[in-house]
Amino acid sequence: MTENLVKARSTIVFIIALLVATMLAVWIERESARHADEERPAAYAGQPAVATSSDLPALPRPQPLTPQEREMALLAWKYFENNTNSATGLVNSVQDYPAATMWDTASYLLALVSASRLELLPQAEFDRRMAQALGSLAKLPLYDNALPNKSYDVRTLAMVDYTGKETPNGIGWSAIDIGRLMVPLNIIAWRYPQHTGLARQVISRWNTSRLAQKGHLYGVAVAPDGSAQLLQEGRLGYEQYAAKTFSLLGLDVHAAQDYLAQLAFVDIYDIGVPYDRRDPKKYGAGNFVVSEPYVLDGLEFGWDSTSRELAWRVYRAQEQRHRKTGKLTAVTEDHLDRPPYFLYDAVYSGGKAWNPVTEKGVSMPELRTMSVKAAFGWHALYRSDYTMQLVQAAAALHDKDKGFYAGLYEEGGVPNKAITANTNAIVLESLAFIAGGKLLNLQEGGGN
Repeated sequence: MTENLVKARSTIVFIIALLVATMLAVWIERESARHADEERPAAYAGQPAVATSSDLPALPRPQPLTPQEREMALLAWKYFENNTNSATGLVNSVQDYPAATMWDTASYLLALVSASRLELLPQAEFDRRMAQALGSLAKLPLYDNALPNKSYDVRTLAMVDYTGKETPNGIGWSAIDIGRLMVPLNIIAWRYPQHTGLARQVISRWNTSRLAQKGHLYGVAVAPDGSAQLLQEGRLGYEQYAAKTFSLLGLDVHAAQDYLAQLAFVDIYDIGVPYDRRDPKKYGAGNFVVSEPYVLDGLEFGWDSTSRELAWRVYRAQEQRHRKTGKLTAVTEDHLDRPPYFLYDAVYSGGKAWNPVTEKGVSMPELRTMSVKAAFGWHALYRSDYTMQLVQAAAALHDKDKGFYAGLYEEGGVPNKAITANTNAIVLESLAFIAGGKLLNLQEGGGN
C-alpha cells in the first residue's frame, strides 16, 4: 500500500511539473509576442504587416544568355581587368581611384564568381585572382585589431579615409559593408573548396561578436576629435540583407532580420511602398528607399517571402512612374561624374517621393538618373517588357574599353560617366543570375 502511494505521488509530481512547464512555455510565448508587437508599428501589431500582391510574380527560371547578353558580360568584366592591382589583387572602387571599401571588395569577388559561372575566364585565371584577393584580405590591418576598416588603399593595403588619405588608426568599420563581404565569402567557402581555407582564414581574424548587440547590427564611426562612436547600422532592406549572412555565422541578429519592426508604407501611384519609419532627424541615419538592397537580395539569396513582396512594390512604383510620365525609371544609390559624386536616388526619402538626396539629406532632383545596375538587376529578376526597355537603354551606356557607366541623367539625357566596380559587378551578377539562378545556393554541390 505504502509502495503504491509512493508511486502515485511520483506520478502526481511529474504531472504537476509537466503542467507548470507547459503553462510557463505558453506565458513566455505570449510575452515574447507581446513585446515583439510593441516594437512594431501599432497598425500592424498582432496581424500580418505585408499583404501579398495578387500579381506577385515568381522568380524566372534560368535560361542561356543571348549573344548580346554575353557581349555585355564581357564588357562589364573589362572594368575588373583594367582596375585590378597587380601587387594585391584587389580592385579600385571607381575607375583609376586606388581605394576600396569592403562593399566594393565584395562586388569584385562577386563579379569574379559571376565571370567564372559565365565562363568568361579560364579556370586557372579564376583561381589565381581569387587566391591573390583572399590572401590580401587575410593580411589587412584591422581597425582596433578587430574588424576591417571602412576603406583601404588597394596598392598597399593601408587603412585610408574616404578621400584615400592614409589613416594609421583607421576610421571605423561598417557592419553593412562587412555583411556584404560575407556573401561572396560564404559562396567561396561552399562552392569552391580549393579556396575554402583562405576564405576561413579571412574571417577567423575578425572579432565578429562586436558586429551585433541585442540582435541589432553595429558599426563604428570616428568623430572629429578622434573618439570612436558605436552606432546602430542599417535601414529597411539593407539591414535585413546584411543580417542574412551574419546569421550563417551564428550571430544573434534577430532584430536586424525583422522586416516588420520598423516597417511603414507610403502610397505612391496607389502602391504601398515600404519604407523604414525611423525618423532620420531623431536617429541620425537616412531611410532612403532604393532598388539596390532588394535587387541584391534577389540575385544572391533568391528572396524570402517578405523581401519578395517588398521588392515587388519598390519595382512596381518605378514601372508605374514610367507609365505616368514616360520617363524610364530605375533608381538607386550611385556614384556620379560630378559633385557631390554620390547620391541616393530614392523612390522615397525625407517624406518625398522620387527624391534624390545626398547622404546628409540635401535634395538634388536635377541629378536623378536611370541607373544601369538597377536596370540590369530588375530585368534579371522580372524579365518584363518594362525591364527589357530599361536594359536596352542601359546597354548603350558604356565605354567599350572600360565597362558600363553608372547611368543616364534624366535632365538633359546625358550619360552619368562614373565607371565603378559596383555597377559592373551587379551587371555581371544579373547576367549570371539569368544563366544560373541565385548566387548563394547552399544546396548545390562544390566546384564551379
